[in-house]
Amino acid sequence: MGELKSITKGGDMKQINLGIIGTGWCGGIRTEAARASSLVKDIHIAETNELRLKEMSELVSAKTATTDYRDILKIKEIDAIIISATPETTHYPMARDALLAGKHVFLEKPIAIELHEADELIALAKKSNLKFTIGYSQRFNPKFAYVKKSITTGAIGKPVSVLVSRHITRGLGKKISGRVKLSPAAMESTHDLDFVFWCLEPAKPVKIYSQVNYGVMRESTGADIPDSQWITVTMDSGLSFVVGGGWSLPLGYPNFSTTWIEFIGTEGAIMVDDSHKDVVINTVEKGMQLPMSTMPGEKVDHVFAGPMAAETIHFIEAVALDRPIMVTGEQARTVMEVYMAADLSAETGEPVYLPLSQEKLKLVAG
Repeated sequence: MGELKSITKGGDMKQINLGIIGTGWCGGIRTEAARASSLVKDIHIAETNELRLKEMSELVSAKTATTDYRDILKIKEIDAIIISATPETTHYPMARDALLAGKHVFLEKPIAIELHEADELIALAKKSNLKFTIGYSQRFNPKFAYVKKSITTGAIGKPVSVLVSRHITRGLGKKISGRVKLSPAAMESTHDLDFVFWCLEPAKPVKIYSQVNYGVMRESTGADIPDSQWITVTMDSGLSFVVGGGWSLPLGYPNFSTTWIEFIGTEGAIMVDDSHKDVVINTVEKGMQLPMSTMPGEKVDHVFAGPMAAETIHFIEAVALDRPIMVTGEQARTVMEVYMAADLSAETGEPVYLPLSQEKLKLVAG
């Protein structure tokens, strides 16, 4: 099959060249999804783990494979970059370098560690007219999208009460919390904060109150890591909602994630069980397991079962077909400001009002 045409003023389709920084769990899903897309011509990958680099390079026939992400930013033919690197402190410098190199950028959450970093990334993307989006994959979960649709169409009337509760296993929790000092609000509830704000648009958050609960995470790690965190958010529309996140479920199910959603409105209600218990395998050797129980999703031969692959294709299509991105940098900044306020509220025991002042930002950073 011949090469697809480049974009023209008429909006014809083209293939793009894609760089991917970080090909671990999430980056690996995105790399394989990208390789399966007819909109992607060449893939260039950067990965610090040399064994993983070799594995992924061979799997997707990468045109470039390097341990230094700066190498792929120098390649003029690359149109866009996906950043799935860890720890999360690498997000801002890598995204900044990619935007300065003139590349469209998809960045895993969080957008940055400090608000001024997020502001700089947003400004750089706007200045160069580049697409810049953040990986809040749950917008691409069909169940979550149906909740959004139910609100947009008015099926349940005006929302008056919202609850989202998400928990993952302590094995995954220790892995995530051990990378960088970020709370359950920043690393788990961030997806659900973005989701609820998306559903409640154009309302904006104005007041945050949060509390944390300690247990096995602090006892087993010796670090000041809470098991769970609950956040109450008040919007400028008057509605308040609750989002809870935790990472101390028992170890029985590797990467198991369970979520419960309630949206109650003036004309009805919608409730979602996203506990990933719909597929069960029971073997003599390992007993009962939930094999498809992660938030990102799993690859099952030719099929990606989960939202992360769909989110990756959305970004590729946005670049190749010049379409709008679903999650903007500004939306990700709002989520970031809210979870920073939640952490400050949990520390002080007081509600925190938005926008965060410079004085409050210093308290969060300190």
